[in-house]
Amino acid sequence: MKNLSRLLFVTVLLMSFSTSNAQDKNNPWAIGIGANAVDFYPVGEDIPQGEYFDEYFNATDHWNILPSISRVSVSRYLSDGFTFSAIGTINRIDKFGSNVDLTTGNETTNNVDDLTYYGVDGAITYSFRDLINGNGGWFDPYLGVGGGYSWVDEIGAGTVNGTLGFKIWLSESVGIEAQSAYKHSFEDYLPKHFQHSVGVVFKFGGTDSDGDGIYDQDDACPEEAGLEAFNGCPDSDNDGIQDSKDDCPNTAGLAEFNGCPDSDGDGVMDKDDNCPNVAGLKSLMGCPDADGDGVADADDNCPNEAGPAANNGCPWPDTDGDGVLDKDDKCPNEAGTVANNGCPEVKPTKEVMKQLNEYARTILFDTGKASIQNESEEVLSAMTAIFKEYPQATFSINGHTDSVGAKSTNQLLSERRANAVRDYLIANGIDSARLTAKGFGEENPIDTNKTRNGRKNNRRVEVKLTN
Repeated sequence: MKNLSRLLFVTVLLMSFSTSNAQDKNNPWAIGIGANAVDFYPVGEDIPQGEYFDEYFNATDHWNILPSISRVSVSRYLSDGFTFSAIGTINRIDKFGSNVDLTTGNETTNNVDDLTYYGVDGAITYSFRDLINGNGGWFDPYLGVGGGYSWVDEIGAGTVNGTLGFKIWLSESVGIEAQSAYKHSFEDYLPKHFQHSVGVVFKFGGTDSDGDGIYDQDDACPEEAGLEAFNGCPDSDNDGIQDSKDDCPNTAGLAEFNGCPDSDGDGVMDKDDNCPNVAGLKSLMGCPDADGDGVADADDNCPNEAGPAANNGCPWPDTDGDGVLDKDDKCPNEAGTVANNGCPEVKPTKEVMKQLNEYARTILFDTGKASIQNESEEVLSAMTAIFKEYPQATFSINGHTDSVGAKSTNQLLSERRANAVRDYLIANGIDSARLTAKGFGEENPIDTNKTRNGRKNNRRVEVKLTN
């Protein structure tokens, strides 16, 4: 017994160095030490034994307990909750059932001489830990079946065993275990019996080659220390992107750039940024363009004034201010028209008159009135600009209506609307001598008045060249 106690003490000492925070598949081995109790009473036999589970917890009268470490187990995790265990036990038997005094009805314990009990058993158990707690958990109940060989002094026989127990895990590698096993003997000379046990269990056996706390079985980079978040793979620059997926593994960067940095925050990675310390545009390789002309400031002779790249970022001059740049203006010192290459027009072309009338037909008036709606301001401004391009030309503003309503009313309305347009042009800088206004009422339709769309087309303002 002294040698056994010493062996168990050494086992406890070694187990204190086992790794924690492990799972069964990573720590497949376990050693358990503890005490056991043998009970021959509640096994379904006649006196001095009793019915099944009768006084099952009566430890004082029926349990045989050796007050020392008396149970050692070695277990190997298999898979999917199944574990195989080899168990050795020793005990001293001094109680075997009870006798009842028929006269008094009192029950007395049937004591026997101190007998030595040995047991060697094997069991397959199934853990309900994950089913109850999810993945892992502190409460670990189990059921098991197995067999073994038990001796009481010199009497020995094989047994088939059924086991019920649970473990309470204090950490992932250390737990407390309580178990009750029923042992049914194959020989009549060895009584069937219950054996209860309680003890401490230590799990161990995982391999962690790189020492990062993640066992090789679950480590995607078993030879290189890494992080649990990346299944054991490293993140050298601590930017939250593992090295194998990091295009810049030694410089902290952003996930959107696969771990590469963007120091100026302009959306262009430093390694592709021609101006890495100044925020710029992707189209200019990360360099700024203050005037937005598409020429990077470093190459722009006029960085604060928009201009074409052909002129090094500076605007082309327009000396006469006619909208035609000097480089394209055949009369650079005399305001002209775009259509005439910068030279002044004597009178508008057919194309210009067509444009004027397209504008005029879109002028909107309030219903039945000559007041111009605000939406027509842009159109009238465009017409004014064209009139100013031809200062020698004179024009007639002609008003037309559809045939709805009295003819005299339509005639008056067309005149008023024509004059309203003329008044606007005069108010905006057109010489009154250049403009006349006429109303034609419903006399000159350009479409049928029988349809809504036709009548819409007939309600119009037209511009005619008069010189």
